[in-house]
Amino acid sequence: MQGGERLPEACVAEGWVKLREDSRRKDLSEADEKLLDRYELAQANAKSDSKGLWAGQGDTIENSYDLPDPKEFADKYKSDSIDAIVERVLAGDRMIVRLLLSPTKHVHTVVTVAGIRAPKRASATEGKEQPAERLANEAHQFVETRLLQRNVKIDILGLTPQNQLICVVKHPNGSIADFVLRAGLAQCIDFHSTLLGGEMKNLRQAEKHAKDEKVGLFKGHIDNRSSAADESDATVARIIKADTIIVRTKSGVEKTIQLSSIRGPKPKDEKQAPFDTEAKEFLRKRLIGKHVRFSSDGIKPPSEGFEEREVATITTNGKNIALILVESGYASVVRHRKDDTDRSPIYDDLLAAEENAQKDSKGMWSSKVPAAKQYQDYSESLQKAKMQCSMLQRQRRIPAVVDYVKSGSRFTILIPKENAKLTLVLSGIRAPRSARNATEKAEPFGQEAHDFANRRCLQRDVEIDVENVDKQGGFIGVVHVNRENFAKLLLEEGLATVHTYSAEQSGHANELLAAEQKAKDARKGLWQDYDPAAEEAEDEAAHSPEVTANGHTNGETTSSAAPQKKDYRDIVITHVDPTTCALKIQQVGSSTSGALNALMSSFRSFHLSASAPSSFSTAAPPKTGDLVAAKFSEDGEWYRARVRRNDREAKNSEVVFFDYGNSETVAWKDLRPMAQPQFSTQKLKPQAVDAALSFLQFPTTNKEYMAEAVEFLRRNVEGKQVVASVDFVEKGQGGSEGVLWVTVFDPDGDGEGQEVDVNKEVVGEGLAMVRKKLKGWEAGKADVVKALKESEEEAKGERKGMWEYGDLTED
Repeated sequence: MQGGERLPEACVAEGWVKLREDSRRKDLSEADEKLLDRYELAQANAKSDSKGLWAGQGDTIENSYDLPDPKEFADKYKSDSIDAIVERVLAGDRMIVRLLLSPTKHVHTVVTVAGIRAPKRASATEGKEQPAERLANEAHQFVETRLLQRNVKIDILGLTPQNQLICVVKHPNGSIADFVLRAGLAQCIDFHSTLLGGEMKNLRQAEKHAKDEKVGLFKGHIDNRSSAADESDATVARIIKADTIIVRTKSGVEKTIQLSSIRGPKPKDEKQAPFDTEAKEFLRKRLIGKHVRFSSDGIKPPSEGFEEREVATITTNGKNIALILVESGYASVVRHRKDDTDRSPIYDDLLAAEENAQKDSKGMWSSKVPAAKQYQDYSESLQKAKMQCSMLQRQRRIPAVVDYVKSGSRFTILIPKENAKLTLVLSGIRAPRSARNATEKAEPFGQEAHDFANRRCLQRDVEIDVENVDKQGGFIGVVHVNRENFAKLLLEEGLATVHTYSAEQSGHANELLAAEQKAKDARKGLWQDYDPAAEEAEDEAAHSPEVTANGHTNGETTSSAAPQKKDYRDIVITHVDPTTCALKIQQVGSSTSGALNALMSSFRSFHLSASAPSSFSTAAPPKTGDLVAAKFSEDGEWYRARVRRNDREAKNSEVVFFDYGNSETVAWKDLRPMAQPQFSTQKLKPQAVDAALSFLQFPTTNKEYMAEAVEFLRRNVEGKQVVASVDFVEKGQGGSEGVLWVTVFDPDGDGEGQEVDVNKEVVGEGLAMVRKKLKGWEAGKADVVKALKESEEEAKGERKGMWEYGDLTED
């Protein structure tokens, strides 16, 4: 030994061994006699000092070679770091250790190294010799040369199915698992991931180092996984199910992608199946139409009726979608084979998230099964559609989801709030028909319109307005996508044409015609061969001998036309629509404005008295369509109104003040029932009448110019008594007057008593243009059209309003 001391003598001196009773034999040499004398002296000293074997009974070490209850033992010492000695190395990932629980209590047991699997050594099973796996002996030798008979630290994590301890084994330089992996003599094992937690990432990095260096088991390894630099940008086009989506790349190519390492609720599992729809909806709300980044983790070959599919990691705003699903309990983690490398790069995080979701009973791990959602089909029959139509007409901007796109202008719509689904056809346009099957031929641009609708609408959250029903039970109306009329978007792409009659009925004619003209000017889609000259010739022929939009006659002079009687009415403009410049007016007269003033005086006095009814409350909320008394926020006065829609959570309602035409959101505390007969609409009908400025087309597609036009009208004529020359009256329901098309005159518009033509002023300020496609009654007023065109040319020349960048109507 170091220092020249003999090992046997040192062992005797420490009391770890004793001399044999027959040690003094007669044939000992003189040298042996002297050596034996020294040993006897050392043993005598050990006895006197009570060392080792000569110590009392209380200092004896208790050695145990069995664990009666491994689970209880693991739970007891799981939070401790135990000193131990490696007695024997069985393989690169298993060994026998002596756990030093105390100075006098030691336990000998087999432990498995957490997080790794080393190659198996040769063994005999049922009399059959099992050969060693590749590099098994090298792994065994690697661990043995570093740990055998060495002091180590043991952290107990759990138990194997065979009730062996799963432990982190640490020598002074760190975990042995890390070193074995870096040498390429073991692989990571997924089953221990949740036990190791964050430490598993370090082991994955060690394994990756071995793969990169191509050492040991990974000699010749080829990494097919994409790097961060291989991430691609895409937009989510469709949700197939909770773990599979379709994305559209920047080049327009659509790819079906399955999220790596997870599986949505299994349809054949009676506990998971009820969560399938809920999980899909959870993913739809977060992803549909959103920008994402994806990186491929591999290709899954065709199996079990599935086509070949790409598995990938998808992130949005830096968040991993698969992880969000697992954390919420809407997906489980796939247990990969050890040779399956097509897995998520955050596989260990997924396993940990699944364990936490199960503990917290989230999603499909909950014992509460969600109720199956059954949608009532409002388009099942014409009779049913008509019954529901009036209810839907009273609501504005109904929240909905596009479940299916049947064609460019026909959709299946879900209304979750009503548990209803219906077929909706876009009003005001006609889109070309797409082919319904392989044998049917599509109309020109029919498939393009269908594809465009799929890209912009499918599975999107939208808002709808219902106007009517068709003969098949389909509803006719407007679909708002991101607050834009989708019919307008189709027209702007040249994938639909305006249906003039229904467009005018819907009230969106100006907007739709402007969108169609935009597509014509750009020669898009259906208008790729558009010839403005040919269209003008057709218009001239159609209007002959009447006046065209340019103010010229075709074959006859305007003097030959029969003179028309002027219809002048005194009015007050009470409201200007901020999106279309449509007007709400009150007609001035003893039977109208005088009666309204008298009624409103009584109405306000009543609501200041003690006999006024109580306001609405949560217990008795107003209903859509109810006539109510509403307090207007700007002056605090009470007015007659109709409820347009309710918000039960916010406890307020959107109401229309039908005597003035404006609308406002009013809290229920400022709404009261209007059941008093003296204030009913039978006593005095709603006084706000729909009107529009004749001959004018407003820039509805440009918010800035539109806002200027609205501001001009509000500043100059809103709230004032003016004169309206009624040019045309549309028919309303029951033969009553509908929209009044008017030319407005302000008797004192210039402040000096000179009458001002408001329509002409609007055009002269560049806030509107003369309608290109004049209505029949407009085309007959040549002198008016000519005067307006002259004002328009002056505005163009002075670059006013919408003409500030030149003539936008030129080709």
